[in-house]
Amino acid sequence: MSLQETLSKYVKQAVKSVFSIDLETVEFQATRKEFSGDITVVIFPMLRFVKGNPVQIGETIGNYLVEHVNHVKAFNVVKGFLNVEISDAYYIEFFNEIKDDIRYGLVAPKAGEKAVMVEYSSPNTNKPLHLGHVRNNLLGYSVAEILKASGKKVYKTQIINDRGIHICKSMLAWEKFGKGETPESTGLKGDKLVGNYYVKFDQEYKKEIKNLVSKGSSEDDAKKNAPLLIEAQNMLLKWEAGDKEVVALWKKMNGWVYDGFGETYKKLGVDFDTLYYESNTYLLGKEFVAEGLKSGVFEKEKDGSVWCDLTDDGLDKKIVQRSDGTAVYMTQDIGTAIQRIKDFPDVGGMVYTVGNEQDYHFQVLFLILKKLGFEWAKNLYHLSYGMVDLPSGKMKSREGTVVDADDLIDDMASTAEEISEELGKLDGYSIEEKKALYKTIGLGALKYYILKVDPKKRILFDPKESIDFQGNTGPFIQYTYARIQSILRKADFDWSISVDVPLHSKEKELLKQLQLFPEVVQNAADNHSPALIANYTYELVKLYNSFFQNVSIFGADNGTEKTFRVQLSHVVAITIKNSFTLLGIQVPERM
Repeated sequence: MSLQETLSKYVKQAVKSVFSIDLETVEFQATRKEFSGDITVVIFPMLRFVKGNPVQIGETIGNYLVEHVNHVKAFNVVKGFLNVEISDAYYIEFFNEIKDDIRYGLVAPKAGEKAVMVEYSSPNTNKPLHLGHVRNNLLGYSVAEILKASGKKVYKTQIINDRGIHICKSMLAWEKFGKGETPESTGLKGDKLVGNYYVKFDQEYKKEIKNLVSKGSSEDDAKKNAPLLIEAQNMLLKWEAGDKEVVALWKKMNGWVYDGFGETYKKLGVDFDTLYYESNTYLLGKEFVAEGLKSGVFEKEKDGSVWCDLTDDGLDKKIVQRSDGTAVYMTQDIGTAIQRIKDFPDVGGMVYTVGNEQDYHFQVLFLILKKLGFEWAKNLYHLSYGMVDLPSGKMKSREGTVVDADDLIDDMASTAEEISEELGKLDGYSIEEKKALYKTIGLGALKYYILKVDPKKRILFDPKESIDFQGNTGPFIQYTYARIQSILRKADFDWSISVDVPLHSKEKELLKQLQLFPEVVQNAADNHSPALIANYTYELVKLYNSFFQNVSIFGADNGTEKTFRVQLSHVVAITIKNSFTLLGIQVPERM
């Protein structure tokens, strides 16, 4: 039982025995620094049920706790706040229980519980991954790891948008202007080569529009009638009809892109358990249109199109099938969701990591699936997130001014190198060791900067600011971890035994923060928020650095204190490593 659960039980008992009232809940908060105490019971919410002076009520409950709870040693009441002091013995007991647990705070999956499928990345196969994909991948991967750590079985997936007019644009441009070049012949990653032809299509298409306008055509007509666009549309029709040459070209160019994506995912440190391809799923969902019509969830218009009327739910009418019988994206998403449950019968919920411009789409999708009668539809969650901007402005992939994910990762390592060299932090390292460390620091800085922000907020990403070795940054936390490893290497005595020591106030602060970790993991899972893990870790590291500056580890008064302080450092390091693992960030042993 946690400290809050224990105190809650006895506070309720106190109120029952003294005031004959059953309290449903007890509100706690951290004790303010200017008052003595370790945890505070807030009296004000009780005044709705217990009549009287809040200070007197607090005094009564405080006396009851001192009398009945072993580890409550004293209390004080400030207005409506009961500040409770907990004995050192309680924290030492807690510490000795966790000090050897290298998975402290992480829970193994519970047998028989439904799994969760987390979708992220889901790129188009006509261009490389960019800065927006980086936030998506980091969020999706981290939320999957956090859900896993909270005791859930998790499948990581993505749906690869590998068909459609945008894919045909790259294919057509390569066919017309590519002169047979390949990733091998150019030395370019496959996704970059294909992305270049997406940009090329746009350049040539604009030339054709300009030409048609100069001959008297309106801009709108020119956009529709440009020969290049008509050719791309015809190519899509050929692909849909299974034309051998078009399908072969599509497979070849998509193959190049997948190889490129694979390299980027490896650099970024993300992975997937299963993949879905739009070319296999775009026809799914049609059978459920027929079922929805039968059950009255959908209705057919005079022109033959099928709609779902959501106006009673505060939304609008949504088309699910065009008048010519073809599917829309919504139909495809309905079919894909249902297919995933068929493929993985143990899945009971799904998380979709998709930008906030799709908020409405997912509201509609989840509601339609509920109306179709799927029990699991109540466990669908849209992990919505804001845009990422750079100080230089926004990104556009058609014009080729996109911030490329690979370039960004490489630039982060270069920035880490530049700053590390300036600070002279890596003297005595080999070139290989330095390179590996620059990657770890650079990627850690990028991931932490993005993940410490609430997913719903827009981010202005500043690479230089993210690699500061001071403040709320990845490198600051990595540096603290490496510092602790250095302390552990210096501890040339047996520090494995359990000890009992009087606690310094800085040690007690650290123990209180460590005690919160399992709860923070559960909260982060419930809220789908890596930011809770990131900011918890920053607070832990700040407290450790304050402890390190104020309390001598190796100059302790006696061997017992020295042993405890090394052990405490070790547990802080384990907790940093566990929390950073949930964020997908590596921690270096030396720095």
